[in-house]
Amino acid sequence: MSFFSATDTSLYSESWKPSSAGAYAGTCIFLIILAIILRALFTAKAFLDARAMQAALKRRYVVVADQQPVGDKAFNDAGSMDGILTTNGVQENVRVVSAPVKTMQPFRFSVDLPRAAIMTVAAAVGYLLMLAVMTYNIGYFLSVLAGAFIGELGFGRFNQGAMAM
Repeated sequence: MSFFSATDTSLYSESWKPSSAGAYAGTCIFLIILAIILRALFTAKAFLDARAMQAALKRRYVVVADQQPVGDKAFNDAGSMDGILTTNGVQENVRVVSAPVKTMQPFRFSVDLPRAAIMTVAAAVGYLLMLAVMTYNIGYFLSVLAGAFIGELGFGRFNQGAMAM
């Protein structure tokens, strides 16, 4: 197989076969947009991951000062703070302690379900782009590369910034 430059190469099915130079250009523009969408999906996943890590870092637990034996450890924690918790007119002395943050967070539907959905859509878009490249049409190939370039140019900096949130 080798690359070729025909303007009537089918894309995804026989019914999607450009019949003119304008239709071929439209197909190439579609591939550029599809590649940009792939980069945008990876950026959205990076933002979701950063937001989940931010939530994990802010997670706090309350230790009742007079009733929990683990309170000794909590009271020696420099990141914890004292407070009074009032519920139904009863006041308790409490200590608010930061949760230990691990590199692997526990499973949460609110975090893992959107992450899985985005990666499933990204995989589908990636496979569609791969199929376009596998036609060996040079225009389709260059369109996918152009879309990857434009997508990275537009969204790449947000992927880096999302990690520092």
